[in-house]
Amino acid sequence: MVLIISFVATKTTSSTERQAYVIHMDRTKLPPAASASASTQWYESLINSVAETPSQDHEEESSSPELLYAYNTVVSGFSAKLSASELQSLTKTNGFLTAIPDEMLILHTTHTPKFLGLELGKGLWSPSSLASDVIVGILDTGIWPEHPSFQDRGLPPLPPSRWKGQCETATKFSLSNCNNKLIGAMYFYKGYESVAGRINETVDYRSPRDSNGHGTHTASTAAGGLVGSANFLGLANGSAAGMKYTARIAAYKVCWALGCTNSDLLAAMEQAVKDGVDVLSLSLGGAPKPFYNDNVAIASFGAVQNGVFVSCSAGNSGPASSSVSNVAPWIMTVAASYTDRGFPTTLFLGNGAKFEGSSLYYGKSIKNLPIVYAGTAGGKKQGANYCINGSLDKKLVKGKIVVCDRGLNGRAEKGQIVKSARGAGMILVNGDRNGGEEMLADPHVLPATSLGASAGKELMNYIASSKAPTASIVFRGTTYGANAPVMAAFSSRGPSSIGREVIKPDITAPGVNILAAWPPVTAPTQLKTDKRRVLFNIISGTSMSCPHISGIAALLKSTHQNWSPAAIKSAMMTSAYDLDNTANPIADLGSSSSVSATAFAFGSGHVDPERASDPGLVYDVSTEDYLNYLCSLDYNATQMSAVLSGKSFECPEGSDFRPGDLNYPSFAVNFKRGGGGRNETVRFRRTVTNVGTDVCSYRVKVEEPVGVSVVVEPEVLEFGRLGEKLGYSVGFVAAAGGGDSVPAFGSVVWSAGKYSVRSPIAVTWEQQ
Repeated sequence: MVLIISFVATKTTSSTERQAYVIHMDRTKLPPAASASASTQWYESLINSVAETPSQDHEEESSSPELLYAYNTVVSGFSAKLSASELQSLTKTNGFLTAIPDEMLILHTTHTPKFLGLELGKGLWSPSSLASDVIVGILDTGIWPEHPSFQDRGLPPLPPSRWKGQCETATKFSLSNCNNKLIGAMYFYKGYESVAGRINETVDYRSPRDSNGHGTHTASTAAGGLVGSANFLGLANGSAAGMKYTARIAAYKVCWALGCTNSDLLAAMEQAVKDGVDVLSLSLGGAPKPFYNDNVAIASFGAVQNGVFVSCSAGNSGPASSSVSNVAPWIMTVAASYTDRGFPTTLFLGNGAKFEGSSLYYGKSIKNLPIVYAGTAGGKKQGANYCINGSLDKKLVKGKIVVCDRGLNGRAEKGQIVKSARGAGMILVNGDRNGGEEMLADPHVLPATSLGASAGKELMNYIASSKAPTASIVFRGTTYGANAPVMAAFSSRGPSSIGREVIKPDITAPGVNILAAWPPVTAPTQLKTDKRRVLFNIISGTSMSCPHISGIAALLKSTHQNWSPAAIKSAMMTSAYDLDNTANPIADLGSSSSVSATAFAFGSGHVDPERASDPGLVYDVSTEDYLNYLCSLDYNATQMSAVLSGKSFECPEGSDFRPGDLNYPSFAVNFKRGGGGRNETVRFRRTVTNVGTDVCSYRVKVEEPVGVSVVVEPEVLEFGRLGEKLGYSVGFVAAAGGGDSVPAFGSVVWSAGKYSVRSPIAVTWEQQ
């Protein structure tokens, strides 16, 4: 058991600039005073022992760091803002493990419940399931407490007895803002202010109140209450509901104008676990790094050990390979995909050609207006093709449709710049490497549509070949029934660059054009010049798919209260589907060809909540399993201790446990390309737990990846009771001289009656 503390220096008397670090310490090697909860004096002594001596020119100034946070549940050590020499002195302290620079992380539903198969009064939305008290912790930009999505009508009068949290009073936030729905709200800012300076309260609230909108949106997606007649400016009309709409919400504000610091995030995770949350939802992330250097991974491991399910967004850096973040195997990593709901437009060109686009503009169509682009829109001004600020000539643009390339500035911002230049409309064109064929619907401030890269090329050819090009844009409102799901191009992809023996992301969920709650003081575009105000907004990102999984985890926790976080995760993964609503493989907008989506895009597939509630078998993972996995990565004692919050663990000598033996619900297999002229064999072990019917017999079916043969032993698993655990092994054999630079995919499926328990296989070939 170890303690973490955060410090920040408000003044420095050294010419050496201080930097914030998260320091991991081994409490077992610290004096008793350091392990006590009231250990201020000991830490002040530690601070003084490493503080730089003031220079003569600044003797009147204090160089002592300021204590920020103390943690003792999910992480261990302390965080501080230190100079290089102070950090060097600190490394000599008994119990020092490692120092990780504090970093700034970035933020990565009227219809989605129906799309996911959730129905009022049935299954996971039955009265018995919804009655179970589950607490979802949202770590984000805060919350707008007065929103109808957070009213507490129909909820029990008191939160669960295990709840230990509070409603923090601060700017524009009081105790009365919490209720039996929003049972806790806190804000964490000291790490952020140590990096970015004091929060500008004309822009944001120095309190749990949300001015950005992101946190309000994610909270309502996971656990917002039922709200009738929800819509965005008349679009997507219906009843809004979070996945577990009767769950309690605890909001922890950790993200501000420039992002979210690790030190604040760790403080919030620490507090949330102490408070008694069941689920933690983090729609944020940074660059992937080894788990012993990844503060989110370390804190999440501590949370999972305390029985808390942790879901994180995969990131919005797709379709680049190995762009996925939040890849620790104890985290549920969530990709983003489309539902069958769209907001289409039709673009008609003067030559008779027509193309489909997308837009959240809700108004009259524009017809037969002149088109201008680049030089015809900006003259000799630079950047007119991107419609950046100051690049457009009002005389050239007035009353015309302006074509804008994606990139350099925001999509909605381009529309505002066109409008300010008196343009009548905008066509936002993707490039091959900037959006591709993905057409996101944006809340434009003027008539505007997105256009895919291939259609954009035809548009450019028309503009170049016509002396007076014209266009019309028709806005078709809200439509349903499109082929779905489809993987979003922006959704970050595997294979994981850290721990390639685990497929990441784990799963996909709705993350495109998601309607959810929004602060009534914030414009839907977040632009200062946008004076529109809405109660619900439609936005996209893995930030939106993550809270869907968080809410579904809360539903499963309600139904299976004794399931571990790993069992809940397994249930969702093995019941996920990889075919769309036309029974064809799920498509991928990030693919340059017609190839369907793979496990590196969607993990195990698209979440199916009702099937996940009765999965038949689960792959459970104990703390010891995770530790053996870390040992198999050749982590040394210091690295192991960092992940374990300062606890020690001695890796067993002579163990034959390999990274691929982690009891994970998927198989990532890495072969050497060429194989040295002989067959190469990899064998993994798995254990499944029967959670379906008492007596049952499961038979295996294998879909082999191209170039790899797969042998499962035994081929039949005979269960005699619920809770029984049975093991099996899987052998993967690559033929001599085989191997390709292109990954190959398959699956292992255990079937018994109504149950079909599927685990994807992903094979990669590495250069020898």
